[in-house]
Amino acid sequence: MLAIRLPETIEQRLENLATLTGRTKTYYAREAIIDKIEDLEEVYLAEKELEDIRSGKVSVISSEEMWSEFGLED
Repeated sequence: MLAIRLPETIEQRLENLATLTGRTKTYYAREAIIDKIEDLEEVYLAEKELEDIRSGKVSVISSEEMWSEFGLED
């Protein structure tokens, strides 16, 4: 179960949308979360990976090194 507080303006917009479409506010809140969560996960994971690279927990190689390692250099 999830309970959230929204700014009054957003709550009113959600209420208007639900009334106009015959759907529930919960339906639209759920749709918004489902739509946005993948973006948030990608941002968080990218930030975490960058933090790990900067701290030395993860090493990186140049593209030239990668191509050479796989024997694909020009």
